[in-house]
Amino acid sequence: MKDEEDDNIIPNDDENNSEENQLDDNQDGDDSEEIISVNAKNFEGQHFYENQEEEGEDVITKVTGMYKDWFLDYASYVILERAVPAIEDGFKPVQRRIMHSLKELDDGRYNKVANVVGHTMQYHPHGDASIGDAMVQIGQKDLLIDCQGNWGNILTGDGAAASRYIEARLSKFALEVLYSPKITDWGVSYDGRRAEPNNLPVKFPLLLAQGAEGIAVGLSTKVLPHNFNELIDASIKILKGKPFTLYPDFMTQGIADVSNYNDGLRGGRVRVRAKIAQLDKNTLVITQIPFSTNTTTLIDSILKANDKGKIKIKKIEDNTAADVEILIHLFPGVSPDKTIDALFAFTACETSVAPLGCVIEDNKPLFIGVSEMLRISTHRTEDLLRQELEIQLEELKNKWHFSTLEKIFIREEMYIDFKLYSDRESLYKYLYDRFEPFKKSFVREINDDDLQRLTQIPMIRITRFDSDKADDFISKLEDEMKEVEHHLANLTDFAIAYFTKLKEKYGKGRERQTELRVFDNVEATKVVLRNTKLYVNREEGFVGTSLKKDEYLTDCSDIDDVIVFLRDGKMLVTKVDAKTFVGKDIIHVAIFDKSDKRTIYNMMYRDGKSGPSYIKRFNVSGVTRDKPYDLTNETAGSQVVYFSHNPNGEAEVITILLRQVGTIKKLKFDIDFAKLAIKGRASKGNLVTKYPIKKIELKEKGISTLLPRKVWFDDTVKRLNVDARGELLGEFKPSDKILVISQSGKLKVIIPELSTHFDEDMIVLEKFNPKKPISAIYYDGEKERYYLKRFLVETDKEESFITDHPNSQLEIVSTDYRPVAQLIFAKVKGVQKEDLHIDVEDFIAVKGFKALGNQLTTDKLKQVNLLDPLPYEEPVEEVPEKPELDEDDSVETELDDDGQIGLVLD
Repeated sequence: MKDEEDDNIIPNDDENNSEENQLDDNQDGDDSEEIISVNAKNFEGQHFYENQEEEGEDVITKVTGMYKDWFLDYASYVILERAVPAIEDGFKPVQRRIMHSLKELDDGRYNKVANVVGHTMQYHPHGDASIGDAMVQIGQKDLLIDCQGNWGNILTGDGAAASRYIEARLSKFALEVLYSPKITDWGVSYDGRRAEPNNLPVKFPLLLAQGAEGIAVGLSTKVLPHNFNELIDASIKILKGKPFTLYPDFMTQGIADVSNYNDGLRGGRVRVRAKIAQLDKNTLVITQIPFSTNTTTLIDSILKANDKGKIKIKKIEDNTAADVEILIHLFPGVSPDKTIDALFAFTACETSVAPLGCVIEDNKPLFIGVSEMLRISTHRTEDLLRQELEIQLEELKNKWHFSTLEKIFIREEMYIDFKLYSDRESLYKYLYDRFEPFKKSFVREINDDDLQRLTQIPMIRITRFDSDKADDFISKLEDEMKEVEHHLANLTDFAIAYFTKLKEKYGKGRERQTELRVFDNVEATKVVLRNTKLYVNREEGFVGTSLKKDEYLTDCSDIDDVIVFLRDGKMLVTKVDAKTFVGKDIIHVAIFDKSDKRTIYNMMYRDGKSGPSYIKRFNVSGVTRDKPYDLTNETAGSQVVYFSHNPNGEAEVITILLRQVGTIKKLKFDIDFAKLAIKGRASKGNLVTKYPIKKIELKEKGISTLLPRKVWFDDTVKRLNVDARGELLGEFKPSDKILVISQSGKLKVIIPELSTHFDEDMIVLEKFNPKKPISAIYYDGEKERYYLKRFLVETDKEESFITDHPNSQLEIVSTDYRPVAQLIFAKVKGVQKEDLHIDVEDFIAVKGFKALGNQLTTDKLKQVNLLDPLPYEEPVEEVPEKPELDEDDSVETELDDDGQIGLVLD
C-alpha cells in the first residue's frame, strides 16, 4: 500500500520545491482537480497529466487516466484502512486506534467517551462520529470495554447517549489479552507525530468472538460472532491436533439452523428464528429475537404483515427491558400454531444471514473460512506467547548476570582501588582484569554498560550488602529461568494452559446463547391468513375475489391456487385473482394443495356423446398452473355424469338407473367406489355400462378407504411429519388423537396436525388411547409430600394434573398399564434407607383426573425413577363386520379381460 501511496505524490522538481507543486495526500478526489496547475506538467513521471492538452492558456485534462488510478487508490484505501478487519488482531483500523487510545489513557478509572474519541483522532484521520459509533459497537459486545452509562440496547435498537454522558475503561480481559508493548509491531501515525500499533498482539481469536461486518469497494465481509468458551475449546483442540467444528452464537439469543453454514464461506447461509411460545390460546410471547434484528424492526415487520393480511393479530405489546418480551394477542378462533408459522414465513421472526469470511493479510484481502481463521489465530497466539517467553528469559538472564557481577564486585572489594584510576578507560581495564577469573560463570560477555552500572552503585548499598540475600535472589532467578525454559521447550502445553486459564478466569457467564436446531420449511400457502373471499359463477365460467354478486365459495388468500373441474371433463389449476375465466359449466372449485395426497376425487363420465360410461378414482398432486387437463378419454362430446370430492378418501355407494333400451332386464344396480383402485388422473377408468344412464343417486355416504396415516415426530425440528423422519408415533385414522404431557404437569389431547408446535418441556408424546390410564408421582408444594395418582384423561383441553402451588413439581409420569416406580431415599443422619419399589397398579386404583392421589411416604426422597413395567396383554378390539347388502340392492360384478368392472347382464 506504501508503494501505491507514493505513486500519488508529485515529486518535487530540483529547481522548484514549493508546496504549490505538490498534491496533498489527504485531499479527496473531488478537490484534487483544483490543485492541478499548469506548472504541474513540468514534473516528470506523473500519470495524472499524461492525458492533458493545451488550448491557449487553458489546460484540458481527460478523465480516463484519472479515474483508472484514483479509483483503484480509493478502493484500496477503503478495503485496507476502513472496512475489512486484519487477520492478525481482528480489528479494523478505527477499532485498533480506539483500543490503543484507551490503553494510553488507562489509569484504572473511567474516561469520558468524548475524551477517548478526541484522543483517538490523533491517530484516525476522520470525524468523531465514526469513532464514537465504532466505540459504542465494541462496548455493546461486552468483552473489551467496561462501560458506564447508557450505551444503548442491542435488543430494542435504542442508541447510546451522547459521548459526553457515557464513560469507558478497558476490561480486565482486554488488559490481559490485547497488550504487550515489547512485542507490538509499531508504526507511525498518519501525520508522522506519534507511534501507533500496526497490529495489536492479541492472544485470543477476537475476530471470531466479536464478529465483523463491512462493505468496501468491490467486496464485503461478514464474519459472524461465535461463543467465547467454544472458541477456547476449539483452539485447544487445534493445539492437540484434534478435529473441531465452529458455529455462530448471537447475543440476541434466538434459534439458529446452521446446517448450511459452510464454515462461514461465501455461499453459506444461517437461518435464525425468534423464540415464540404460546402463553395461552389467544396469546403468543416472543422471548428471544433473531440476530441482525431488534424489537422495533421485529414489531414493524409483524404490523406490516398484519396490514397486508398475511396474519391476523388483535394487538401487540412490547414489554422488553433487560430481556425480550413481546406479547402478540390473537383474535378468538385464530390458530396459534398457524400464526407462529406465519410469523416465520412473513415477518422478521425468521431471518437468513449470509456469512462471508474476508480478512486482510499482508495488505491483501483474503477469503477464508472460520476454521482457518481460528487456526491462524491460535498459531499466532502460540507464537506471541513464545516471543513473550523469550523476552522474559532474556530479561531474567540479564538480571541474573548483573546480580552475579554485583555479588562478585562487592565480595572481592573491587571498589577499594577506584581512587588509583583517574580515567574511565583505565578503570574499566582494571575491572575487566579482575573479572577475568570469573568469566566462565557468566551467561554472556561483560560489556561497558555492565561496568558503568557497577561503578554507579551507591556506597550505602555496598556497605549494607547481604551475601545470603543476594544468593537467594540469584537462586530464585535461576528457578524462574528454568521454568521459562521449560515453557519454551513445551510451548504447545504452555499455550493450552494459557487458553484453559482464560476460560476459567473469564468464561463464566459466557455460555452459548443461541440454540442450534434444524428448521422445517414453512410453506407460505399453508400458513397465510385467508383474508379474502372466493366467488364462482358456474354457468359463465368465472372464478375470483371480485365476483361478490355470485356464489360464495370459501375464504382464501392472494397466494393460494384454486382447482377447477368442468362438466366436459377438463381440469385446471390457476392462481387466485380478482376475476379469471376458467371455462363454462363448472362442477367443482376448491383451494388446491399440491402436497395433499389424501383428497380423492370419485368421477363417472360418458365417453363421447353416446358412448359407454366409465368410473374412476384419482388424486391430483403435481400439475402445471393454467394448463388444462382432460380427465376423460379425450373423445369429443364426453361429459361428467357424477363427481364427488373426498378430503379423506371416502368411498360412497351410488345407485345407477339405466334407460330402457332393447331387452335390458336390470335397469337399476349399485356401484361401490370402495371396490375401485385409486389411480392416476390420466387413467381411463373402469367400464360401468355400455347403455345410456338415466339417473344416478347417492345410496350411502362413504367412509375413508385410505390406510391409516403414519405420523412421525422429528425431535430435531420439534414437528410432526408424514415423511418417515424421526420417531414413529403410530398409524392415525381421522378420529385418532395425540397425547402431550409436559414437565410442568400439564397434559392435552390434540389432533395430529403437521403445523402443531410443541413446548420445550414436553416429556410424553404418543398416540392417545382413552382407555389407557396415566400414572404420575409428584411433589405437592403446599403439603410438602409426595403423591402418586392414576387417572384417565377426561377432556381434550389442556389441564394440570398436579396441584397449583408454585413449589409443586412433577417427578415422573408413565403411560404404561403396569408401571413400576423406584423410590431412592435421602441419607438422614448417616442412615441410608433401602430403596422402595412400588407396583403402581396395586398401590392405587384409577381415580378421577382432579383427585389428589395417595401419599407415598413422609421420608425425604433423593430421587424417583421408573423401572421396566410389568407385562400386560393389551386387549384387541373387535372390528364389527360391515353388514351385507340385500340381494335387491347389490350388483354382481366380474372383471373383464382388460381388468375393468363389467356388468353381468341376464
